[in-house]
Amino acid sequence: MKKRSVATLIATLVVGSVLAGASGVSAGAAETGGAGSPPPAGSPPGLGVDLDTVTIPELQARMADGELTPSALTNAYLRRIKTVDPTIHAVLRTDPTALRQAAASDARHRHGRTLGPLDGIPVLLKDNVNTRGLPTTAGSLALAESPPDTDAALVTRLRDAGAVILGKTNLSEWANFRAAKPTSGWSAVGGQTKNPYVLDRNPCGSSAGSAAALAASLSQVAIGTETDGSIVCPAGMNGVVGHKPSLGPVSRDGVVPISAEQDTAGPMARNVTDAALTFAVLSGDSTAAHSGALSGAFTRPGALRGKRIGLWRLPQLGAEVDAVMTRTARKLRSAGAEVVEVTPPYQKRIGEIEFPALLSEFHRDIDAYLATRKGPRNLAELIEFNRSHPAEQTCFAGQELFEQSLAAPPTTDPKYRAMRAELTDLAKRSIDETMTAHRLDAIASPTNPPAWTTDCARGDNDVIPSSTPAAVAGYPSLSVPAGSVNELPVGVLLMAGDHQDDKLLALGAAVEHRLDAWRAPRYLPTAGAPASR
Repeated sequence: MKKRSVATLIATLVVGSVLAGASGVSAGAAETGGAGSPPPAGSPPGLGVDLDTVTIPELQARMADGELTPSALTNAYLRRIKTVDPTIHAVLRTDPTALRQAAASDARHRHGRTLGPLDGIPVLLKDNVNTRGLPTTAGSLALAESPPDTDAALVTRLRDAGAVILGKTNLSEWANFRAAKPTSGWSAVGGQTKNPYVLDRNPCGSSAGSAAALAASLSQVAIGTETDGSIVCPAGMNGVVGHKPSLGPVSRDGVVPISAEQDTAGPMARNVTDAALTFAVLSGDSTAAHSGALSGAFTRPGALRGKRIGLWRLPQLGAEVDAVMTRTARKLRSAGAEVVEVTPPYQKRIGEIEFPALLSEFHRDIDAYLATRKGPRNLAELIEFNRSHPAEQTCFAGQELFEQSLAAPPTTDPKYRAMRAELTDLAKRSIDETMTAHRLDAIASPTNPPAWTTDCARGDNDVIPSSTPAAVAGYPSLSVPAGSVNELPVGVLLMAGDHQDDKLLALGAAVEHRLDAWRAPRYLPTAGAPASR
């Protein structure tokens, strides 16, 4: 990715956010936000900002003016975690050094020595990202006893940028790669994360806690990880923004793996501006992270004019989701975009061979990771650990994917190599050929169906094909809120070509601005029920 283009994107988003950002400063103080059980974030007393809607540039502007400190912001989020998280179980633990980190940022702000836009900004990390001094468990009791000795490379980048590591979030255990019928958002370490919009509904996974925490305004940004759908599906289902980067810009070092051929960490946030700023840091683009002042072109009227977007409807997700996509297309057209219907090719074959490839890759990669940690030293030992620990079986007992992976051909097998080569090639062609044939700036599809009820006995109901082409190709995707079905958020997933993250984020900011679909959760006990008081 060209650093100049990313820098231009970030600068434009920053200034556009500040110019348009009065809504994030104290605007929520007078709003009640509904009658849900936990309070809406609104404007905590004395803070002067609405945690639901404030952006990083707005926070930094107030810090620069001396109207807000990183310590006050961190304290506000810690208090909110204490108040709200018992309802949704998104945060596994907070970092006991968070306030010390914030105090160091206070000093940098006082002396004009800030490290960039993330300096003093609280960040939650998915609990499969190695974090020095904090347990990093992938949701499994097998890794719960001994924290890693070093940070993942992406955590080092966040610390170097001055971010405040606020804590760790729950996830689908082993990133949903253990059982044939898992329940997303459940882990033996953290129990079941709930969807803040309707509490008996699922948050999707595997970055369930990161997405639910953002929906509940428990942090400014969060980090998720994805092999196929694990950032974007939770983002869509919890009404937030999730960016699955191109494969490569964000280091995988120190992240519990499934497949080096598809895995990446990425930013999750309540708005595209914050996601873009966080991606700049994660990808090591200091030029972008320190950029200054351009116009707010991406969120101004006319930003979508002339953009060509291919709509991949996926009617199998249901008539109500299709109606959200119809409204989305109408709004984009009214803003000057050209929307044409498309169907990316090769999806059936991609679906047939992705899973067998991942089985071989997981065995290779999890063995390499476990060798760096105390506890089970390889996949075979991990399987035995689960068999001998009943607490690992309280929601579902199965570990069929582990067992199949153990028996899968090694990645040195010629048949595996041919399969992976075909898989990646078809996924890339499915996007490239569609975009070329229709002269597209992006492909858009529904990110998710309405959240299903959480049920350990049944497992997930999550056949969601939209994330697969970009995930398998290693291309970027971005989910932004598009609407809702019976209080349950639905996202629109944008995909673009290889290493086109900057263009995708710019387009995503314009789409987000036009759709204006984000709504705060009301913590309803069940769909159709009144919010509890």
